[in-house]
Amino acid sequence: MKRTIKLAVVAALALGTTSAFATNGATMIAVGAKSMGMGGTGIGVGHGAESALVNPALITTIKGNNEVSFGGTVFMPSIKVDGVMGATEGDSSSDFFVIPSVSLASKVNDNFYWGIGMWGTGGLGVDYRGDAAQMNMVTALQTMQFGVPLAYTNSGFSIGVTPIVQYSSLDINYVMPNMGGAPLDDQDIGAGAAQDIALGYNIGLAYETDGFTIGAVYKSEIKYNIDDVVSHSVNSMYAQMGMPAFNYDQDEMATPAEYGIGISYTTEGHTVAIDYKKINWEDAEIYKDFGWEDQDVVAIGYEYATDGWAVRAGYQYAKGAVQDNTGKNLHLDTIPNLTNTFNLIGFPGTQESHITLGGTYAFNETLSLDLAAVFGLENKEEFTVFTGAQAEQTHSEQSYSVQLNYAF
Repeated sequence: MKRTIKLAVVAALALGTTSAFATNGATMIAVGAKSMGMGGTGIGVGHGAESALVNPALITTIKGNNEVSFGGTVFMPSIKVDGVMGATEGDSSSDFFVIPSVSLASKVNDNFYWGIGMWGTGGLGVDYRGDAAQMNMVTALQTMQFGVPLAYTNSGFSIGVTPIVQYSSLDINYVMPNMGGAPLDDQDIGAGAAQDIALGYNIGLAYETDGFTIGAVYKSEIKYNIDDVVSHSVNSMYAQMGMPAFNYDQDEMATPAEYGIGISYTTEGHTVAIDYKKINWEDAEIYKDFGWEDQDVVAIGYEYATDGWAVRAGYQYAKGAVQDNTGKNLHLDTIPNLTNTFNLIGFPGTQESHITLGGTYAFNETLSLDLAAVFGLENKEEFTVFTGAQAEQTHSEQSYSVQLNYAF
């Protein structure tokens, strides 16, 4: 058992240096291939070891006494912007990311379960280097979470908690254009990458009876230090445009709090699950200053499972966290539509609808393979940016997940 734990941690650390992207604002729609395949549902339906971050109360659904899951997601977003500095379309070259997921859960006795894991949970980024019309904007936000889920179950009722250690990294770089649209070489803006370690927690509840599972979860806000990465980017734009000195001083950023409920029903191999959760962007540091809006996320999933295989499908929808800030009188919009500019080009949390497919093949009683595919349907947004132009962003996504499970 100790050897298995060490293997899981080493694998996660090896994968943890890769970038992550996201689909609900700056967070993944799900963690784990089973949840991915079922539309991101997992609050009211158990997925074994991978439930640690979705609803830790449901790690009690592992097969056998121990379950280990090693997974990874290849994520391929397509982001295009047109009209920021004239009628020139830019295509972000940040279009390939690898997102790790490693989970372990163990049954201590009939009532107590525990686990350990490390997961890529979110991020956001674009790369318009060499594209003056898009301000040569390069951004990279990454979050990685390490957790130890603990769960207690009795008479169908379960409660779980996952203490979390989060690693975060943020970098922003752009070339300040003059109003004619040409880049000025001496106006390269960037403060370098900021990295931090911060703490948080997830709490989950679940109750199972007669094929029904009802769950609820709360995820705490996690604040982390970003030094002066965002402040430098904002204040430099004011200075380069000859505006009065603007002292935006915010050194903290936050992964927003979430809460949600879910329900599922299983009969004769068929499972239907529905989740609802709210993501509190409007209260999270940095995001609230840039006018991000809370998201109401609805996910629907279906699974048909036999002893040897399973198939899954799902759908998830949440109105984009990034909406047009024109007329909202945000503090940062002393330069009109500054927030629209940064959101549209640098932090496009605009994806809304996802269709998902997945499945499992069991090689034997202990070894199985999960597959999942997620397709983020194309979404277009049009905002007024700081040049006074109407700029359009087009955003779509696709991802493919593979996960190997070992139960013993």
